[in-house]
Amino acid sequence: MITPHDIAKMLDHSLLKPEMDEQVVRHGLEIAKKYDVASICVRPCDVALAREALAGTQVHVSTVVGFPHGSNRTEVKVLEAQLAMDDGATELDMVLNIGRLRSGANDEVRADIQAVVDAAHARGAIVKVILETAYLTDEQKARACHLAAEAGADFVKTSTGFAPSGAKLEDLRLMRESVPAAVRIKAAGGVRTLDAVLACRQAGCARCGATATEAIMQEAERRFAEQGTL
Repeated sequence: MITPHDIAKMLDHSLLKPEMDEQVVRHGLEIAKKYDVASICVRPCDVALAREALAGTQVHVSTVVGFPHGSNRTEVKVLEAQLAMDDGATELDMVLNIGRLRSGANDEVRADIQAVVDAAHARGAIVKVILETAYLTDEQKARACHLAAEAGADFVKTSTGFAPSGAKLEDLRLMRESVPAAVRIKAAGGVRTLDAVLACRQAGCARCGATATEAIMQEAERRFAEQGTL
């Protein structure tokens, strides 16, 4: 039986839009707290605020690294990761170097991921590697998954939410097939309804990035009250 709390613990509530002011961010943090989601994914400048607002809860603070293009130098990504963890982040969503992946520079892509993973794991944080599937062929998606797994990533993730398209079920299935069972899958980009979350779960996802968290949770609670399960 799936409960609304199970759904909440699949959600990374996303607060990454560049135009968000502090009031909007604080409102999003209250939504995350209200529903006890898995994590709140905030902009790097908001990590300390999120840590303070969510102190004493079970909601993890996550942020982005190399976002949204993935083309930062590796040293910059590692510095971003270290500063984010200093501010209280325990989960890091990093964008791999998309252009280098498309160029076939596998060793460079793997090393870029591993540098962030090593920095994160040394401090007990986890890393979700964003592939940005909108720009990749199926072969490139599978290769990105293999490289992320080899580098020790905890998750592979579809999208930033800023590309032409986001999570697709066929990509989630391909990603699930392309990594070991210990590496989890995150869908992001366009996951706006309860049914979309349930479909992602069926495709093998452990997490979904969502801006529509409140609507998803309201529908989950309504349906659970009517049916006793989701």
